[in-house]
This record gives sequence, C-alpha cells and structure tokens, in this order.
Amino acid sequence: MNPKYTEHNKGKLFFSWGGNRETYSKSDVTFRGKDYNFTIDNITAHDKPKGWHIDYINPVKMTIPQTNFRLGYFVNDHYSITIGVDHMKYVMTQNQTANVTGTINLPLIYNGSDYNGIYTNTPVDFSDETFLTYEHTDGLNYINTEISRFDDISPLFKIANTDKIQVNLTEGFGFGVLYPKTNTKLLGNERHDDFHVSGYGTSLKTGLNITLYKYFYVQAEIKGGYINMQDIRTTISNEDKAAQDFFFLQRIIAFGGIFKI
Repeated sequence: MNPKYTEHNKGKLFFSWGGNRETYSKSDVTFRGKDYNFTIDNITAHDKPKGWHIDYINPVKMTIPQTNFRLGYFVNDHYSITIGVDHMKYVMTQNQTANVTGTINLPLIYNGSDYNGIYTNTPVDFSDETFLTYEHTDGLNYINTEISRFDDISPLFKIANTDKIQVNLTEGFGFGVLYPKTNTKLLGNERHDDFHVSGYGTSLKTGLNITLYKYFYVQAEIKGGYINMQDIRTTISNEDKAAQDFFFLQRIIAFGGIFKI
C-alpha cells in the first residue's frame, strides 16, 4: 500500500493568509524632543477590527484589515521554519485619563505651548486630542521568523484517512522586528504617519491545524508576545521620538495551502 501524502511533511512548502484580533497590556510611553521629555503612565490601547470583509481578499485594500501572512518550509516531518508578517493595529484609547511625569517647554509661538510645565504624576485627560493622538494602524507590523512543531493528532478523533482530513497540533516560537507606520499628532504638531523600523518582538504560539484533501488547510492560533520599541517616529523632526514596550495576545484564523516541492 502506498503511503498517504499526509504521512510525511519533510520537503513541503506552505503558505497562509488570515485575520486577527489583539489585546494589549497597559504601557508606559515616553516622548522625547528638543523641548520636552515626558512619560505617560499605563496607557490603554485596543485593536481596530474590520470584521468579516471583502477587503481581506481585495488586492487594493488588503492592508486595511488586521491580517497575517506566512510562508514556510518543513525541514523534517515535525518542524518547520517560516517567515511572515503579523499586521496588527494598535490604537491608544482616546477617552482615558493617565498620569504624566516630565517636562514640556515649547516656544510660546507653538500651539502645544499651552501644555508647558512640570508634570509629576499629573492626571491628564486625553479626550482632548490636541495633546496627543497615537496609534500604529498601518500598522503594528511584526515581521518575524518562526520555528514551529506539528503533530498529527488525527487518531484521537478516530480519523483513518488523513488524506481527506487531518488534524494537527502546532506550537512555535518567533522573533523579529517591528516596522510600524505610526500615526501621531503630538502637542499641536501636524500629523505624522510614516513607516520606520522601531524595535523588536518575540512570541510564542499554539494552534490547531485542519488539513483538507491533502493540500488545503485552516489554522486557528493563539499567539502571545512581547514588543519593545525604543525608536518610534512621532513628528517630521528626527529629534522627536517615542519609546514603549508591552505584551500582546493575538487570536488568528488563517487559510492556506501545502505542497510538496
């Protein structure tokens, strides 16, 4: 009897495309410039979901939703190496009050000079958007490499013919760089929105993979990780930077194909 196609993974190439939702931990964000240096404590942030939408498969608008792309190769039957982009979105919650510590000393001709002063755990209401709007919405791009393990657990479900349907458990570790497009309006400056390599990230994941008719699959994952960005662009001036680090939890559903090469 010929072995089933799904009995061995070594040498197979696979790719996937899907969507995600995120949850973020609170984060201290430090803003530095020529005339200011202050930290906002424990800001809250959320994602910006699109929902089930045609934009996920519209080539012109594929970067609008929160998406995940992955390309990988099985080096043996159980382990794969992949590269991918987790296109997340991070939006500072505007309707919040947070404590600010530091100094702002802008020239009086600047609009933001209204906020000049020394702050010591001073509560600030950020529903006033002239102080700050801050988001990574095109997006919080985590460009990463993952090493993952796959295990066929079809026997647990009494599946005999895995070439029709196969159930796999997967776990993995990832690391990479953050290449956000940060949309910021800070202290009356004009809006700044540009791509910039800002830091690094690491992540762990676990998921369930269901492969159908050998070549197609759907995969659900939970991915948690840590992001550290110490070089975030905030205005047109190279002197103006922000820094923050936080944890994230990502829920992913992806669709893909797997082929022997």
